Formats: sequence, structure tokens, C-alpha cells
Amino acid sequence: MANLHTPLRSNPSSSAQSFTSRILLLLTILPVSLAAIAFILQWRGGITDPTTLLTPPGSHRFPGMDPSPLSSISHSSSSNCINLGRSSAPSFPYYNNWKFDYDTNLKPKICITTSTSAGLDQILPWMFYHKVLGVTNFFLFVEGKAASPEVSKVLESISGVKVIYRTKELEEQQAKSRIWNETWLAGFFYKPCNYELFVKQSLNMEMAIVMAREAGMDWILHLDTDELIHPAGAREYSLRQLLLDVPGNVDMVIFPNYESSVERDDIKEPFSEVSMFKKNYDHLPKDTYFGMYKESTRGNPNYFLTYGNGKSVARIQDHLRPNGAHRWHNYMKTPNEIKLEEAAVLHYTYAKFSDLTSRRDRCGCKPTKEDVKRCFMLEFDRSAFIIASTGTEEEMLKWYNEHVVWGDKDIRMKLLRKGILTRIYAPMAIIQGLRESGVFSSIIASAPSLSKEKFLRSIDSSNSSRAVASVSLPSKKTVRTTESQAAARKVLDIESASFHEGAIPPLSPPAIDDDSLISHT
Repeated sequence: MANLHTPLRSNPSSSAQSFTSRILLLLTILPVSLAAIAFILQWRGGITDPTTLLTPPGSHRFPGMDPSPLSSISHSSSSNCINLGRSSAPSFPYYNNWKFDYDTNLKPKICITTSTSAGLDQILPWMFYHKVLGVTNFFLFVEGKAASPEVSKVLESISGVKVIYRTKELEEQQAKSRIWNETWLAGFFYKPCNYELFVKQSLNMEMAIVMAREAGMDWILHLDTDELIHPAGAREYSLRQLLLDVPGNVDMVIFPNYESSVERDDIKEPFSEVSMFKKNYDHLPKDTYFGMYKESTRGNPNYFLTYGNGKSVARIQDHLRPNGAHRWHNYMKTPNEIKLEEAAVLHYTYAKFSDLTSRRDRCGCKPTKEDVKRCFMLEFDRSAFIIASTGTEEEMLKWYNEHVVWGDKDIRMKLLRKGILTRIYAPMAIIQGLRESGVFSSIIASAPSLSKEKFLRSIDSSNSSRAVASVSLPSKKTVRTTESQAAARKVLDIESASFHEGAIPPLSPPAIDDDSLISHT
């Protein structure tokens, strides 16, 4: 009887094996089938990135990344040069075309003033990067290469740019200016090289304030052409948006500076090749800054190679004056300042090996420890000048790699993990995009040729050490304004005497033996 029921019983082990086999087969077939379906849909163009459904066409593209160079195509309405400026990307929504002609109602209006002798290869990327960030006007005080006919004709052709040449007339006018006859800048007078530049910058900034008021500017910033604003913390990557959010009772905004940290000794275009920066003391925990001080300096005189007290942007208002190249002040009050927690000035200092010799060639000091103190305010500049003046090319390159280049990968990674070093790619991407789109070449190509009169004038002036190309003086309106305030100035000199502190020079960050442990302001 038992044998009759035997075939009706299932084998438990064989049933389990069958079930397992079906599961394995299903798990094998399912991903293969899904992959095949995805491949067919993609091949037929049927897959749409879900993020593109949330934004209008073209808004996912980065401005300046159109593939066709402007210089190699006709400027037709359908060309990429027009599309470059009409991108609907939300990051930079306020410029109209590749020339960055701004809406006259754009607020706030921001201007940058600078004193420069650089060439177009440095000035144009610097300028158009800041145009992307919302800067509308530039007051360029030029000499040297920047004042040459080839460069100046391009600069003068750009919308929103005013070029001021260092002429005899300009120097005579500045010698009569208010700050030349005051005491707060007097400690920098009649000294060569960096001290002379510091005085020039301050005098130029004083004139730029008048020009900014005439142009209807809301904010003014003094920036060198080896510095870029990094507006981190704003809703847009925009200096305009950053300042738009500043409370109305704030007179000045301080941007702590970060310093470029190059990883090679053959950098040619720092703005496009450098992505690593050393953070400012103000943006680091105190324990991290002093705990990693030795690794951060690598035997150099200070944490930064050059200055560490940042730059400030000032609201245009009555009685505004410069306070050296790094700060602004007011004759009638102590300005209300804020310091930004994320935004910074990116300082590309000694980013190229050739910066060693270029600094040397600008100064006539003797390469001795005593004499260089007359020329340079900061210790690293003094050391760099001495090695550039006394060393061979091989010795200079060795010194540059030891003191400037961050070649040790382990040290780099350690400081990146600690937050001392940081990677910032936005300026590199913006400038590289502008360059590849042909913006710079189009500006150069569209610049008008020099007139015969201006050409002859530039030839005459090039025989002098000032190397200027034309005369540019303030308008009659400026002169009238100055005259109308002449009587009041005598009173201001007395009433605002308490505000006449010495000009703030470029300062090094706090050293490890600084007992106060507070940052310079």
C-alpha cells in the first residue's frame, strides 16, 4: 500500500533547486532586457534628461561655451556670437550680448578702478570676467604697456571703459589734490617701487571716486589686474547680486583675499590654469590656521607670499576717500564695514615664473637686505627681488620651486583636507569659456585704428619714461564740483582730523607668534 503512494510525493530538494534556478534566470534576464530597451530608446533619441524639463531650452548651457569662435564667423543674427550674450542661463541673467552692454536700469551699478601697466592678454580676461559678474564700468589708469597705442585703442573701444593716461598734466593735477596735501598718506611719499605705486594707486582712486559719481555708480572697488572677485555666498555667481543683498546702512564690504597656490613652474595663463588657492585667516578656524602654520608657510616669511588684508568695496557717498590701495574711508565718519564670510578676492601672485624678473625690472634698488626695504613693504617681495637680481636662471627656477610651487602631493592633499587649501574652478571655467567663444579676439578685431594725430602723440610720449598715449583730464563738471567744495574743505580738514589715521598698506596675515591672534583690517 505504501508503494502506491510513493510517486505522488515531491522531492523537497529538487523542488528547491528548481525554484532557485527560476529566480537566477529571472535576475539574469531582467537587467539584460532593461539594458537593451534603454539602448534602443537612446539610439532612437527617445531619452530625455528629466532636468531639462524643468528649465527653458538652452538654460543648461554655461555662458561662453558656444563652440563657434566669434572671430571666424560672420556676425549674423543667427550666429553663435549673438547667442553667447542672449543665453537664458539663470547664473548670469543680466547682460544683453557678447559685448556685455548693460541695461541702464540695472542696479546696483558697480565700477572697478585699477592702475595697470599690463597687456591685453591679462587685462581683457580680467575685465570681461568682472563684466560677467555684473561690473558695468572700469576706470583704467594706464602706463607702460597698457598705455601703448596697440593696447589703448582696444581698451578705449570697450563699452563702459574710461582710460586715463599718466601724463604731465595728470601728475600736476594730482599734486594739487586733497590727499597729496594731507598727512595720512605722507609716510609713503618719495620712496621708490612699491611705495611709489601705492601712492599712485591712492591718488588714482581719489580721481576715480569723482568719475564714479559722474557716471551714476553705486559701488566702487579698487582691484589689481592680477586679482579676481569670487562672489561665493550669493544666490547667483554675481558681484551685483552679492552687493544687492548688502543692508543699506553698510558703507563698505571687505573681501578677504585668497592667494594662488601654483602646482607647476610653467604656468602661462594663471586665470585659466590655476585652480588651487590658500584661504585667508578670516575664513579659517583659528586652531587650524596656527596648527598648520608651519606646513602652510614652508619656510617663507609668512603664511601668504604677499598681502593678506584683502580688498574692500565702498558705497559711493559724500566725503568718500581712499585709505590706501586696500581700503576706503570717509572724511566725516567712521564707515560701517562688514566682512564677508564666503566671498573673497583671488590674488594670483607670483603665479608665473616670469613674475620674478618682471618685478625686478620695475625697481632700481640694490639687491641687498637693507636697500630692498626702501622698495618693498613685504618680506617675500624683498627676497624674490634679491634672488631675481643675483641668481642665474637655474638658481631662480630652483628657488621658485622651493618657495612658490606646491609640488609635494602629500602636503597638498593634507592641506586640502584641513581646509587650508581649496579648489575654485568658476573663474577658470568662465574665462576659458570666454576665450574659446572668441570674445577677446572679437574685441581686438573690432577696435578702430588710431588716428594720425593720436598715433604721432603716442610716438612722442613713448620717448619718455611715462610711456603715455594721450591726454585725459576730468570734465568741466568735475572741475566745477571741485571748486564748489573748495571753501568747505578747510572746515573738513579741522572737523575730520580724528579720522586721519595712516593709510592701510598691504599687510601680512598674523604670524604664529602674534599674541593678539586677531586679523588685520
